[in-house]
Amino acid sequence: MKLITILYSVLFIVLLSSCSQLKTLTSRDNSTRKNTVKSTKKKDVRFLDNISVTPGQPSGSSHSTVVSSMPSIEKRNKEREEYNARIRNVSSRNTDIEKADWLQLKYAIILDATVESLTNISLLKLIDEWWGTGYCIGGTTKNCIDCSGFAKMLMEDIYYVNIPRTAQEQYNGSSHINLEDLTEGDLVFFYTGGRDISHVGVYLFNNKFVHSATSGGVMVSDLNDTYWKGRLKGVGRYSGLKVKSSN
Repeated sequence: MKLITILYSVLFIVLLSSCSQLKTLTSRDNSTRKNTVKSTKKKDVRFLDNISVTPGQPSGSSHSTVVSSMPSIEKRNKEREEYNARIRNVSSRNTDIEKADWLQLKYAIILDATVESLTNISLLKLIDEWWGTGYCIGGTTKNCIDCSGFAKMLMEDIYYVNIPRTAQEQYNGSSHINLEDLTEGDLVFFYTGGRDISHVGVYLFNNKFVHSATSGGVMVSDLNDTYWKGRLKGVGRYSGLKVKSSN
């Protein structure tokens, strides 16, 4: 009995000693973990402290470069104004040759002709300046002009020939020629009602003539159009035509 009591006492002392050692080991392990967490947190804090971000702006250096290189609205507007100024400057320095090329191309389409065949640039310029001017009886300006007034102005300005004022007088004063002999600068006369000769135009090329019509003012029409073909009364020519220089 005494022997058993002694054995139990020894076993209790051994167990008590083991628990104490286990507690010490556990305490050391927890202490190590806490130090590791603290060290990690402290490192993270140092990393975050090294970053400086201004609200509303990118934080990376590459982004900052992109933002700073973008032009402001004022700079873009200034560049646009400078570009438009250069365009206006180039346009203002267009030569007569460039202008002539453009007119030849434009009226080659209108007259259904080749560009090379349209050599009277002064005539093309005059037509282009007066194009669309409204019709009015007795008119002689760009506010409005009638058919005989336009024909008279064109003949004097382009061919240096002074012709009468009215369509009938212009017909009477011209040399009457055959239709197949028409050339640039000849006059084409029509009867549209009211008088023997009531309308006049200046022949251009390829059956086309320029005139001031009651329906649309200064324009180019075709002698083969049904309306004009049925009303053509005759063609006339004035001698001494001198073509105006395009300069």
